[in-house]
Amino acid sequence: MTSTDSSGTSAGTQAPAAAQKPAAKDPWDLPDVSGMVVGVLGGTGDQGRGLAYRLARAGQKVIIGSRAAERAQSAAAELGLGVEGADNAECARRSDIVIVAVPWDGHAKTLEALREELTGKLVVDCVNPLGFDKKGAYALKPEEGSAAEQAAALLPDSRVTAAFHHLSAVLLQDEAIEEIDTDVMVLGEARADTDIVQALAARIPGMRGVFAGRLRNAHQVESLVANLISVNRRYKAHAGLRVTDV
Repeated sequence: MTSTDSSGTSAGTQAPAAAQKPAAKDPWDLPDVSGMVVGVLGGTGDQGRGLAYRLARAGQKVIIGSRAAERAQSAAAELGLGVEGADNAECARRSDIVIVAVPWDGHAKTLEALREELTGKLVVDCVNPLGFDKKGAYALKPEEGSAAEQAAALLPDSRVTAAFHHLSAVLLQDEAIEEIDTDVMVLGEARADTDIVQALAARIPGMRGVFAGRLRNAHQVESLVANLISVNRRYKAHAGLRVTDV
């Protein structure tokens, strides 16, 4: 007959060792995104065009989106590098990752019109809600809290992230520049999604994606662009950001 102790463990046997916790995931162990198709809504504007150029130059398949397909196709032909142009709806349908780089005043209307095409897509919002007056640029605060949170509210069936806010369109489009010396702050709700966006940023030489919190923290990231504009005007520069000690 086998006796048991007060814990219910049979005498003469040992309780199983506590289950070991899995090792923490290396934050720099990022997925391979080289085979993903990237669409850029607003790809005929300076920021969108610059991002399209840099990603295509890094070997990414890129589709530029615009309200007018002909305008997108013309911009794509100028960029070369295999970039294609299409209207916004086709761009969204054909892409795995969709970067939103439209002007702030057209942000909500554009996303509302593309809700179906963006269902299930990884959306990367890089729009900065800004106002300008004689004192310079200043941040606007949308009712939802930020452009990214507005995108998440308008696209409930999409995976919304925020990134690429602080990049100089001038540097992005300068063919003579080999590397873009900056970090990209990436925000989102799911680690798998922010990892993909970080990996996409890292495709551009000199650039690094750094996780910077959930979408509720997007407002201050978007707003910082107003400060960078002031820096650039004072110092005649194209300032970016670097996060230290990570």
